[in-house]
Amino acid sequence: MALTVPPPRSPLVDDERVGRGDRARWYEHELGWATEGTAPVRLLTGLRFDVLELPAAAGHAVLRRVGRTGPVALTGKTMGLLVAPGSADELPGLLDWLEWGGVALTLTALGRGGRLTAPEPPGWASGLPGAAVWLRPPEMCHEGESRLPALAGLGSRGGDTPDLVRLVDAVATECHRARLMHARTGRPTTGYSADQSPAQPLAFS
Repeated sequence: MALTVPPPRSPLVDDERVGRGDRARWYEHELGWATEGTAPVRLLTGLRFDVLELPAAAGHAVLRRVGRTGPVALTGKTMGLLVAPGSADELPGLLDWLEWGGVALTLTALGRGGRLTAPEPPGWASGLPGAAVWLRPPEMCHEGESRLPALAGLGSRGGDTPDLVRLVDAVATECHRARLMHARTGRPTTGYSADQSPAQPLAFS
């Protein structure tokens, strides 16, 4: 008697079978990160990490300048750089100290009470165009936050931990450069998604 062997499932079929609820469980189990909702899954900020959000064009320039960063997410034309919890509260003072205070920057910080749309977990099938993805995925352990960019006293343990001061200075520089380019050419440099999470504006015009 002949047996009919079903064809292997494609990654997309597997992804549809898993569903959004399993995405949330993946983040909670693999990383210990708190989540909210299922359509879309959102990551709660201010607990295990904060996020610097900036236009993707400026963000790519930052990644070329700064070799070591924490995890980096991309949603449409917005990039999110994960940093140590508490960094969002420190950011205005840090910008002042770096002499960026008062300069209009297309930069926001998500801290306690914020939400970040969860990218597809690493290795999972990607979703629709413009869906959130990891450019630099988080480490698959609960200790990954010790390697997030941080100031002394905000979780930094030295060693390979990226430096928050250098990262913020690069972010401010590239946001300002993108803004000047937009003023000269008229081409937009922002593109926040329609479901952008609540953020703390640092400077605006």
